Amino acid sequence: MNLLSNIRVNKKAPEFKAKDFLGHKIQLNAFEGKKVMLSFFRGASCPFCNMRIRELIQSYGEFQERNIDIIAVFAATAEEIAQYAGKQEAPFPIVPDPKLDLYRLYGVESSPKGMFRVMMQPGKMMKMMFSGFFNMKALKDKPILPADFLIDEGLQVYKIYQGEDFGDHIPIQEVLDWK
Repeated sequence: MNLLSNIRVNKKAPEFKAKDFLGHKIQLNAFEGKKVMLSFFRGASCPFCNMRIRELIQSYGEFQERNIDIIAVFAATAEEIAQYAGKQEAPFPIVPDPKLDLYRLYGVESSPKGMFRVMMQPGKMMKMMFSGFFNMKALKDKPILPADFLIDEGLQVYKIYQGEDFGDHIPIQEVLDWK
C-alpha cells in the first residue's frame, strides 16, 4: 500500500463509517468541530502498538483539555482487539479493520522493512521487551507502518505522519502543541 495522492494537507479528510471493537458506531463527520488524531496501527497484539495505546491513555486528559479526540484503527478483528489492545480499556474508540478498508482509504503504507528498522534500535527493542506487551503472535501481523492523521475542526487534514518503523508515531507532544 502506498500513501494515496488524494490525501493531502488542507484537503477534506475522507469520510468513513465504522464500528469500534465494542460495537459503537464511529463516523468521522460526527467529530466536526473537534480536532481528531486518526491513528493507524498494525495488529492488536503488536507490542509497539500497545505501548503507544498506553501512552495515549496516559495523555488522554491533556488531549481532552485541548479538544482533541483520538480514533485508533487496528488491522485486526474485534476479538483480537479485545484480547490484546482492548484490555487497556482506552477511553477512545478502537476500530477493527481486518480487511484494511480504512488503510486503503487513507493510503497507509505497508513495508517489511519497518520490522528491520525497529530491530536496529536497541533502545526501542529493550523498552518493548520489558513493556509487558511482548508476544510472539505479533510476528505474524501484517507489516503495516503506523500512520497518524491530524484532522482539524473542519475535517480538513492538518498533518500526515507516516511512520518509518513499527514503533514510529507522531510525537505526543507535537499533537498536544497543535494550535
